Amino acid sequence: MDLISTVAIVGGVSTSTAASGGSGERLTGSVRERIRGLTPSLSPTGRRIAEVVMRDPGRVVELTVTDLAVESGTSLASVVRFCQDLDLRGFGDLKLRLAAESARPADVEAEPADGPGGILASVLRSSADALAAAASTVDPDAFTAVVDVVAQARHVLVVGVGTSAPLAQDCAYRFRSIGLLAEAPPDAHVQHVSAALLRPGAACLAISHTGQTRETLAAVTSARDAGGATIGITSFHRSPLTEVCDHSVVAGSHETRHHVEARASRLVHSAVLDAIHAAIAQNHPGLADAAARRAAHIVAEHRM
Repeated sequence: MDLISTVAIVGGVSTSTAASGGSGERLTGSVRERIRGLTPSLSPTGRRIAEVVMRDPGRVVELTVTDLAVESGTSLASVVRFCQDLDLRGFGDLKLRLAAESARPADVEAEPADGPGGILASVLRSSADALAAAASTVDPDAFTAVVDVVAQARHVLVVGVGTSAPLAQDCAYRFRSIGLLAEAPPDAHVQHVSAALLRPGAACLAISHTGQTRETLAAVTSARDAGGATIGITSFHRSPLTEVCDHSVVAGSHETRHHVEARASRLVHSAVLDAIHAAIAQNHPGLADAAARRAAHIVAEHRM
């Protein structure tokens, strides 16, 4: 599993770090989704501001920038930097967006229902909400770039450990079923060695909820050093994984009361990987159709 908590500080990054526009990163989605995605990279000062905003977004609309600074125990400059890190023009822009979002139906979890049937309905509803949120937060340009890199790669190494490992295995199998040369070694050490042996023209696709898993980062770093293209599928805009990858698709979700580690995020990542598979199959029908027919023929042999 991802061994480091999603609320950990990543390298002590400060809110004074350049805003997303300066690094070429484009933040999308609602303000609350942006805050959630940036939480691991915020300094203690930035997290205090984020906590006040997330606790009652509607109330923040009524505050002045001085009020927010006082309530969060920070400074005016810290609030301004916080807004810039959200890719906003300033505190006024933050208030306008929060006001618009507060006017929508609240995305507050319903009270837990009694019995297995009620829990089933609640979990399914939470999963649907996670997928809907991903649809508004994934950067289409970043997704398109990833599709192009994977489609053109002569070899695709998919890596992921813990709860991301099943996604990596499934992803590699799906890629192979449309004619791509893909592999997903189950052992973390084998992943690392395979990454170090990649050559230019190959790609390493890493899956990690937090983007902080040591084994995954080691494999991606070795793949980059070997000359391979590096791709990250993760839940947070700023993390060690997004820093080391050439391309990243950020698709996260709020964790629910029913979560086991990051269940909703794994569901979202699975959907993103399915979309990459479908986009490649659509853009390369000759290769994909022939491979899919062969794969279907083999699978049919194993059915009664």
